[in-house]
Amino acid sequence: MTWRPRWPFFWRPERLHVFAGLAALAVLASLLTLIAPWDSDSDTEPDAANANATRTVRPTRTNATAASPTPTAVPTPDPTPTLTVGPPAPTQPPTQPPAQDPTARLAQLIPWNGADSHTIELAMFPGGSDEALLATQREARVWKVSLSGAFAPVLLGDLSDRVGTAGGEEGLLSAAFSPQFSSDARVYVYYTRGAPEPTILSRFQLTNDVLDTANETVILQIPDFAPNHNGGRIAFGMDGYLYLSTGDGGGGGDPNENGQDINSMLGKVLRLDVNGQQTYGIPADNPFVGVNGADEVWAFGFRNPWRMSVDIVTGDIWLGDVGQGSWEEVNRVVRAGNHGWDCYEGFAVYEADGCPAGGFVPPRAVYSLAGDECAVSGGFVYRGGAIPSLYGWYVYGDFCSGKVWAVNPSDDSNPVLLADTPYNISSFAQLPGGELAVLTFNGTIYKLVP
Repeated sequence: MTWRPRWPFFWRPERLHVFAGLAALAVLASLLTLIAPWDSDSDTEPDAANANATRTVRPTRTNATAASPTPTAVPTPDPTPTLTVGPPAPTQPPTQPPAQDPTARLAQLIPWNGADSHTIELAMFPGGSDEALLATQREARVWKVSLSGAFAPVLLGDLSDRVGTAGGEEGLLSAAFSPQFSSDARVYVYYTRGAPEPTILSRFQLTNDVLDTANETVILQIPDFAPNHNGGRIAFGMDGYLYLSTGDGGGGGDPNENGQDINSMLGKVLRLDVNGQQTYGIPADNPFVGVNGADEVWAFGFRNPWRMSVDIVTGDIWLGDVGQGSWEEVNRVVRAGNHGWDCYEGFAVYEADGCPAGGFVPPRAVYSLAGDECAVSGGFVYRGGAIPSLYGWYVYGDFCSGKVWAVNPSDDSNPVLLADTPYNISSFAQLPGGELAVLTFNGTIYKLVP
């Protein structure tokens, strides 16, 4: 197959050793009991001093005595988890797809040939114009662009003086406008300082095309211990609250068990009230308010939920969760739901020790890493009019292969391949009218068209 460059954000050095490792295991099978378990992310093992990092925002509550809320039970592929040899095939029931499957292609929306090539976020300015905020991951800068080409890109702000990018998955990861931007002029950003420094959710004022970087309000600091698996994306829900997807903190196989720890803010979707707040408040209906678990947590059991979005019609939250090395996931997020990691990777048992016997929320779709795929980039539910057969379907892609798929949320049919492109797909964005843009590291931003 043709090798395509892999994006550092999803860098998995363990794959360079997989074939050699398998051959060695076959030859040395009789010595397996003498060999320590191999950590597939050994290059990013957490420093021992930070292995037990705890939250720095506020101490964990000790006065809660009520039981943790139990997510709605959802049938799992294996109701009694046991370790298996190799990942089994996904158990999603295949069904006949609709009579007319959607198809699409990518057409250039705007070129992006400047020095800031690592485009990671495109957010439309409130007010219905064709102006958008564009953020770049590695360069950590924020731009104003015109989708019609009416003006040259304008630099709004440079955050490179505080954003750590030493690790291949670090940088400026997301930016979003306040729902009340017309009155409060707030822009929210999520970025890494560089492990073992915490990841940061911050707020700035944007006035007259100037992001006031000298006056930063740090809203939330999330402890970190390794440079990989940071998530994440900011998305405001239809309820007006801020949702943030976070990774499990890094290392191989979630060494600190953050995904399943409801008291940790790593490996989660968080839900915060930032409207009119100096920092943030806790929505009263968050599932772990008043009981064991971090008040900020909305859902848990994620490994590296890279891109997250909100369906502008239903309010459903969707994300793509990057897998350990075998399966990539697409998830519709459920309130208080346990989405599986690190008990499951996709539909395959990953680690059974200490895992509940059931109650997991299975992914809506998975795909294996047997080909040239390497990492899922979550997208959006399509709500445009240019491709009628795609309306209401969730669209997502893969960074290395350049493939774009869609899955129908209203049934359990298999995903449909929309397009097979030569591009490194880093992210998606929603344009006016519900159309979708596709961001790449290839110097161009594309639009999904018939």
